[in-house]
Amino acid sequence: MITSMTGFARGEATGPWGSLTCELRSVNHRFLESQFRLPEELRGCESELRQALGRQVKRGKVDCSVHLRAAEGAARALDIDEAALTRLVTRLNEVMRTLPEGHTVDALDVLRWPGVIREAQVDTEGLRVALHELFAATARDLVAARTREGERLRDLIGERCTALEALVAQVRARLPEVHARVRNRLAERLAELQGQVDKDRVEQEIVMLLQRLDVAEELDRLTGHIDEVRRIIASGEPAGRRLDFLMQEFNREANTLSSKSQDLDTTRLAVDMKVLIEQMREQVQNVE
Repeated sequence: MITSMTGFARGEATGPWGSLTCELRSVNHRFLESQFRLPEELRGCESELRQALGRQVKRGKVDCSVHLRAAEGAARALDIDEAALTRLVTRLNEVMRTLPEGHTVDALDVLRWPGVIREAQVDTEGLRVALHELFAATARDLVAARTREGERLRDLIGERCTALEALVAQVRARLPEVHARVRNRLAERLAELQGQVDKDRVEQEIVMLLQRLDVAEELDRLTGHIDEVRRIIASGEPAGRRLDFLMQEFNREANTLSSKSQDLDTTRLAVDMKVLIEQMREQVQNVE
């Protein structure tokens, strides 16, 4: 089983403090990188949330957004700071004595003065507990989403492996014909020579040429890499870095196969291999 680094999850919780929403988005990244956007009341929770995320996710760039919305229609107690109000009224009376007659002060303006009405205290501890519970549930949903995407990637990579295996079999099946064609072409050129030639020396040169053109070893390594990819995507171990390394090995063997090829059909098959390998490489970039 493999896990994708791409996923999204959203959770919501409600309480006396209102509505709390948590959204987690993740994309591919070489390591685990997280960014948090929290309400002012919950900024102190960031370190704990970051640690909790690290226990669930090993790689990927994860953005966490938390929004707090106060309960609609909730009655707010008018808790007036008597000392602040007294100081304000005293100053207002002083100001009023210096103004022309007819000037008045609106009582609502007095209440709006900063500090006159104390804001109702939010149950911070209850809010923190709710955030941790909501974040844990949302993180589990994110892991589940990444797992589902990983299953899709596993199937796609498996299909590419099957197609690549078929191309390897086609190239392998052509080897006898390719070798025979090389021998015949050399024999025809030798027949055109008028002078005497050393047949043993010619045979040695043909053998050496066929060895340079032989791609059986590259085909064997490609087959081995395909088997290793299948083993990795079927296991429960972190697969991203291993698969990324194997994609490099796949490319190396396909390039060698293409450079050695003296047969047009084999060259075309090598190009088809590179296309499949590139498709797998793009998919592997999202594997955790």
